[in-house]
Amino acid sequence: MPRTVSAADANRQFSTILGHAVEGETVIITRRGAPVAQLVPYGRPPADEARAAAWNRLLTTLEEGVHLGGAKFDRDSLYDR
Repeated sequence: MPRTVSAADANRQFSTILGHAVEGETVIITRRGAPVAQLVPYGRPPADEARAAAWNRLLTTLEEGVHLGGAKFDRDSLYDR
């Protein structure tokens, strides 16, 4: 979820807010409670896109299963009794 800051706070704490963007976080800047600008990392996908990609990798791994050197283990194996 993007961080939201007021324009006044963004002005006072620009260095800190810029640091959040460098770390991959999206920062929404508001004026009187309404969004007016978005600060995103340059050349990297916003955190939401990275999070979605991570979820997709996890779900793919769960669907394909993980080889543990023995019997195949996958999501359906969790419910075998």
